[in-house]
Amino acid sequence: MERTLAIMKPDCVQKKLVGKVVDKILENDFNILGMKMIRLTKTQAEAFYDVHQGKPFFVELVDFMTEGPVVVAALEKENAIADWRTLMGATNPAEADEGTIRKLYADNVGRNIAHGSDAADTAKREIAFFFSESELL
Repeated sequence: MERTLAIMKPDCVQKKLVGKVVDKILENDFNILGMKMIRLTKTQAEAFYDVHQGKPFFVELVDFMTEGPVVVAALEKENAIADWRTLMGATNPAEADEGTIRKLYADNVGRNIAHGSDAADTAKREIAFFFSESELL
């Protein structure tokens, strides 16, 4: 079994789409090991997205991720990372496949509803950023 982190970003929460995204997660046979709503501080958002520090979109990304609550979830299933990224769809919703979360609900590249880990080592670090091992069921 593989784990990945999912974040339902501020636009997802603001649009009241968390339930629809969770439904998609469950319909696609993911196990939810842990899930919670939090409000990221600027320091937390900068630390989480430190890999993007110095890139032109970094400040905008941090501002967006701190503008409202997010829902973080640790997911598990065989091929969780690839399957969650497929279910989310392309970062640019205009390029996302029909039926994907971003095609259905995202506004644009910057406000794209969801985040997902891109590799196993990233997933491990990202899950640990938000959850202690005792919080994962």
